[in-house]
Amino acid sequence: MSGHVFHPGHAELHGITVVVETLGDALYVGRYHEETPKGLLLHDVAEHRPDGDKLTRDEFIKRTLKFGVRAEHRNFVLPTDQVRRITKLVEWEQR
Repeated sequence: MSGHVFHPGHAELHGITVVVETLGDALYVGRYHEETPKGLLLHDVAEHRPDGDKLTRDEFIKRTLKFGVRAEHRNFVLPTDQVRRITKLVEWEQR
């Protein structure tokens, strides 16, 4: 349902698993909670860094879609000025 908010009073993406692309090489997959003055707050976050991960970004996302998010961070704040794009995980292949 377009425009449906999972929890009234929160952002549209609240509670949705998203892929956050950064201005650098890092990629994060986690449950969107909110945007605060400190940055974007995500829960149960998996992190992909090409210098430390054997998988490509697309392989990492495909594995996550198939097996679920392997959370490395229970709570994670990413400064908003480092965010390039936020995509719902289920829409990743459609972008």
